[in-house]
Amino acid sequence: MDLKVILSTNLRRIRNDTGRTQEEMAHVLGISLRYLGSIERNKVSPSVTLLGKFAVVLGISACDLITPAKVSRGTP
Repeated sequence: MDLKVILSTNLRRIRNDTGRTQEEMAHVLGISLRYLGSIERNKVSPSVTLLGKFAVVLGISACDLITPAKVSRGTP
């Protein structure tokens, strides 16, 4: 899977899991809501600096944002 797709998917999922809105994230990060939406829709890529800020705000490591989510396959 493309790294940009992994990032956008993980960012949206983790943001939702932590109960943060796009509006709140954009405000805390000092970016526009439109830009955040573009990142989450895989239209643009954030800078490495912004990637680090996402991680800090979400309380995770930057690696968590670019690591594919593990899919559980159930018991054989």
